[in-house]
Amino acid sequence: MTKLPLYFDYAATTPVDERVIQIMVECLGVSGNFGNPASSSHAYGQQARHSVEQARQQVADLVGAQASQIVWTSGATESNNLALKGVAQGRAQRGGHIITSQIEHKAILDTAHQLQGADNQVTYLAPDSDGLISAASVEAALREDTFLVSLMLVNNELGSVNDIAAIGAVVRKHGALFHVDAAQGAGKVSIDLALLAVDMMSFSAHKVYGPKGIGALYVGPRADKRLQAQIHGGGHESGLRSGTLATHQIAGMGAAFSLAAHEFDDEVARIGVLHERLRQQLVDVPGIRFNGGKTCKVPHTLSLTFGNGDLDLAKLSGSLAFSSTSACNSANNAPSHVLLAIGHDAQAARQTIRLSLGRFTTEQDVDRAAQLIKASLNQPAFWAVAQP
Repeated sequence: MTKLPLYFDYAATTPVDERVIQIMVECLGVSGNFGNPASSSHAYGQQARHSVEQARQQVADLVGAQASQIVWTSGATESNNLALKGVAQGRAQRGGHIITSQIEHKAILDTAHQLQGADNQVTYLAPDSDGLISAASVEAALREDTFLVSLMLVNNELGSVNDIAAIGAVVRKHGALFHVDAAQGAGKVSIDLALLAVDMMSFSAHKVYGPKGIGALYVGPRADKRLQAQIHGGGHESGLRSGTLATHQIAGMGAAFSLAAHEFDDEVARIGVLHERLRQQLVDVPGIRFNGGKTCKVPHTLSLTFGNGDLDLAKLSGSLAFSSTSACNSANNAPSHVLLAIGHDAQAARQTIRLSLGRFTTEQDVDRAAQLIKASLNQPAFWAVAQP
């Protein structure tokens, strides 16, 4: 069996926690909790419904929401589509103005482009050099007909963290709705929706050690009556997202979010130590650039740019699992739109890697990753000196 490379791509996806797997397995098989949550007339359905509602509460607890404000979806991509299209299509009048940024996930950018072709106007804000969108830039872009602002909490390539509290206050004062893509933020950044001026927020289980194929959209009271469903057929999820609920996936997401809440402080602190350990072992590499700044970012992500041709990406990829762009860009091998937006040219973008750390990363993993990166540098003189 081929030895798998060392895993440093937690931002792309996380392995399902074994404790979560056990909860999911209990929802499968003839002896499990396999009922349809919508079958309220018998015990099988009632038991499944109980698991679904327990999970809804677990997700809500991590982010300071009410359970009734959590709508199940297939993942953050669907949540983002429901938020943007649902608000745009739910308006009495067609057209209007939307604000987002140049460095959003493709689930936002592609959706915004689609809405732009449906008589809406979209402003794509430019980030600063650290990949941040300021409240001032949002305020300057607001127009009388602006009805929606959509910005991510944590950038998936840089790890930069937007000040959504300040941005939300500006958007709320204007009267528009504010949607936040928090797929990369849940479990990494403290979120309290009871205190934030945020109307919708997207989540994905597989970024938080839960299963793929399940996510959620927080829908606050200002958005509840202004959101049009995108999937019809049965009126599930208060009419916002029809379809038979996948009990095992939902229970898995709930368990994953509950674990994230319980282990939040210790996990963020431990990963912060690992981040600094890795950074210090690479800081002396000639010409290396650390993208995203040192403040206003999560410790889980390091974006590193090397000099032109200095890093042998093909050699490194055989021993280290990393990302050379976001997963949404890798299919067409295009340079990262995020890196281009913060000032990199195409060549620098192609000499950039993202390392992302997670729950199962160890000190030994970090040390080995640093060694593998240095061994893949096309700088023999440096490597000879750097060898222990």
